[in-house]
Amino acid sequence: MTTTPSSSARPTGVNPRAVHTPSPSLAPTADRRAWFALAVLMLPVLLVSVDNTVLSFALPEISRHFATSGTMLLWIVDSYPLVLAGLLVAMGSFGDRFGRRRLLMIGAAGFALFSVAAAFAPTAEFLLASRVGLGVFGAMLMPSTLSLIRNIFTDRNQRRIAIAVWAAGFSAGAALGPLLGGLLLEHFWWGSVFLLAVPVLLLMLALTPAVVPESRDANPGRVDYAGIVLSIATMLPVVYAIKNLAKGGPLLVSVTAAFIGIAAGTAFVVRQLQRRDPMLDVRLFTIRAFSGAVLVNLLAIFSLVGFLFFVSQHLQLVLGYTPLDAGLVLLPGLLVTIVAGLAVVPVARRLPPHVVVSVSLLFSALAYAMLALLGEGGSAGFLMIAFVVLGIGVGASETVSNDLILSTVPAAKAGAASAVSETAYEVGSVLGTAVLGSILLASYQRNLLLPAGLTSAQADSATETLGGAVEVASQLGTGNASLLRDSAFHAFDSGVTVTSGIAALLMIGASVLAAWSLRGGAPVATGRTTTEH
Repeated sequence: MTTTPSSSARPTGVNPRAVHTPSPSLAPTADRRAWFALAVLMLPVLLVSVDNTVLSFALPEISRHFATSGTMLLWIVDSYPLVLAGLLVAMGSFGDRFGRRRLLMIGAAGFALFSVAAAFAPTAEFLLASRVGLGVFGAMLMPSTLSLIRNIFTDRNQRRIAIAVWAAGFSAGAALGPLLGGLLLEHFWWGSVFLLAVPVLLLMLALTPAVVPESRDANPGRVDYAGIVLSIATMLPVVYAIKNLAKGGPLLVSVTAAFIGIAAGTAFVVRQLQRRDPMLDVRLFTIRAFSGAVLVNLLAIFSLVGFLFFVSQHLQLVLGYTPLDAGLVLLPGLLVTIVAGLAVVPVARRLPPHVVVSVSLLFSALAYAMLALLGEGGSAGFLMIAFVVLGIGVGASETVSNDLILSTVPAAKAGAASAVSETAYEVGSVLGTAVLGSILLASYQRNLLLPAGLTSAQADSATETLGGAVEVASQLGTGNASLLRDSAFHAFDSGVTVTSGIAALLMIGASVLAAWSLRGGAPVATGRTTTEH
């Protein structure tokens, strides 16, 4: 596939002023094979996003099976997103240089093998190592899918549709995780949540060579190994610092990790500015539309993950729903997220991006405002409606923001740009739980009233989480159990009210930011003649 954004000589990087919007008529339209390729590319997208949320439902059984410590359990959960976030930029660059389809297939094969290893892990340490492996190969999958879409669909309108499908797949996977997790764990053992990936990835490996074309940067330059190390040293400590802070870990550890990450990030930026062929052209961030779209991605996932964090606990612990039933309550919102991502495509042809995205984020703000004003003691039906409203905002904003990110860079650098988008997803996912979860926990602990007669261990468990309070209540007599449950439910719901109000204000701020940063933002960066193979 060939794209020729410019005939200029090879520059040192993308000039943020050298942007223009090409006539859609100049871009060839995609044929039937391209749409088959998109269908195949959706398979790994669904699986990686499902894997982000499905494990949480298996944790109680994993904890009992291995009799593991709380610290080990946290590392089993956190190792996957930590490694994934740390490697995304590096893997996006590798895909640009060595072939995006090739990296996608390597990632799929490795992800399938480590899924089997995790499913049959004999020890907790083996499961932890398998999760690390899943993070490594998962980082190969996500940037490859989005960058291949960038190069397969050169027509702007068709690419919007393809990106809408991609974004819907990512959102669908995140929301399907609880549903699939509940369904599998009601009938099979905890390892089944990992085996889910294997048949789908085998199908993808069989179909990819036939329908997905290979593409790469024709003039990639030398591999920047030092830059790869610095990118990992930037993301891993920063994401770890956020997670450690959210879980109440030592403040000194979080500060030290954040300092290491910021120092490495500074060195990475300096190095990329000095290189003739940067792994990631950091000058892209001087393009207002690019930076704004990346922030929108982060904030959209921030709102989605934070919302799921609240609602899943309320449905299961307060209302007593099973994981499967809780997932079914969220299913309409999932479907609306997909529909909104697709429905926004014709709207985006007529309205400028800053209008579409800012209005979309206001839907997310409205969903949180509903929880803040009416959510305490909310019914399942009310929560379902609120999630539907949120789904409109997330689905629409993700489609337009991803289109802007990919349209702002040359096709040859699509892998690196896609990795930036994916990193924003991961950081937004971490922040959604870390920031909103920390606010909720502080409010919960402040409002919780413990009945007399609890041991210190019971008091600590009940104070730490709502789940801990429910577990402690099951160990008490009828009177104290009822007092503790009622107090915990009220403390949790009042915390949700406070936290949702703050989140609503954040989403309004995000809408204002989008209205400013994305104004006039439909550029396609130019730099040099690029032949995609």
